[in-house]
Amino acid sequence: MTDTPAFEARRLIRGAASATLATQAAGQPFASLVTPATAPDLSILLLLSSLSEHTRQLRAEPRCALLFQGSPVETNPQTAPRVTVTGLAAPVPEAEVPALKARFLARHPYAALYADFGDFALWRVTPGGAQLVGGFARAMRLRPSDLLPDPAAAAAIAAAESRILDHMNADHAGAVAAIATRLLDGAEGPWRMVALDPDGADLALGERVCRLNFNLPASDAAAVRAELIRVSSEAQSGLQ
Repeated sequence: MTDTPAFEARRLIRGAASATLATQAAGQPFASLVTPATAPDLSILLLLSSLSEHTRQLRAEPRCALLFQGSPVETNPQTAPRVTVTGLAAPVPEAEVPALKARFLARHPYAALYADFGDFALWRVTPGGAQLVGGFARAMRLRPSDLLPDPAAAAAIAAAESRILDHMNADHAGAVAAIATRLLDGAEGPWRMVALDPDGADLALGERVCRLNFNLPASDAAAVRAELIRVSSEAQSGLQ
């Protein structure tokens, strides 16, 4: 695994099933639980109800923060890696909603039950910086230029995503299932690869989603394919 602080932070952000959203009203802080997804460029996607306190607060003050937390390596909770992202929140423009909502639902399939309710809307938080705490007493600040993936890589992988997903699910379904069950501790079943970005892929079985982290950030579609070949070989090596 090739680690940099930015890559470590992005893996925490992209792999999180939930996060803590911090907003404020008239100077009074407020924290709530949200379920984030990420676009290839690391924009953070939130499906928010207009009835929620945090949504009303974001409409009045778009500055916010999100805390993403991993698992502690010891009994002490402070050994857990975590990253706080600060940024600006805004509703996703209507023209972008279909593609980004599909991406959100790929990460949170259960949300399809309410995603089209009239009071729900897709929001996007544009990161303005982050603080990574890699464990107890290991903290560092990350500017956007440090944190965000290479824009050209994100665009290239987004453009090739549907072709790669179709190929993996149609022609390499066994490899996808092996990755999920042998590398990601998933249950047996017909797993599908449902999303890609420069840092990894999401695999789904019904409402269960697992995150596959790449060994290093992918720069283009060819690098994604090379990484998928590597992990497929690793996952299937014990099946021979």
